[in-house]
Amino acid sequence: MASDLNSIVSTLSNLTVLELNDLRKKLEESWDVKAVIAAAAVTGSANINNAGEEVQQKTEFDIELVAIVPEKKINLIKLLRELNPTLGLTEAKAVVESLPKNIKEGVSEKEANEIKAKLEAAGASTVNIK
Repeated sequence: MASDLNSIVSTLSNLTVLELNDLRKKLEESWDVKAVIAAAAVTGSANINNAGEEVQQKTEFDIELVAIVPEKKINLIKLLRELNPTLGLTEAKAVVESLPKNIKEGVSEKEANEIKAKLEAAGASTVNIK
C-alpha cells in the first residue's frame, strides 16, 4: 500500500499544471464534486469564500434589539440610557416599544458581544449583531 501511494505521489509530482488541471476536472466529473482552491494557504489570508475570493473582514458592527421579555422592560430602558447617555427616559422607552431597533452602531466585535450580553442579562430575548 505504501509503495502504491509513493508511486501516485511520484506520478503526480511529474505532471504539468495543465495536466493537473485536466486531472482535477476529470475527478470532479467522476466523483460529482466541486474542487475549491485553498486560497487561504496561497494568499496567507483566512478570509476566503467558497469561490476562492478574498472577503473583507468586518470590523464594525451594529447591535439590533429585536425582542424583549415584557416583564424586564424597565431594566432594558435603564440599560439603554446607560449605553447611550444622550437618550432621555422617553426616548429609551420609545426604543423598547418600537422593536426591532438598532441600539448601537459601528462598534467593535468585542464591544458588540459585551453589549449583547448586557442586553440579554437585562431582559432582551433576541439581540442581533450585524
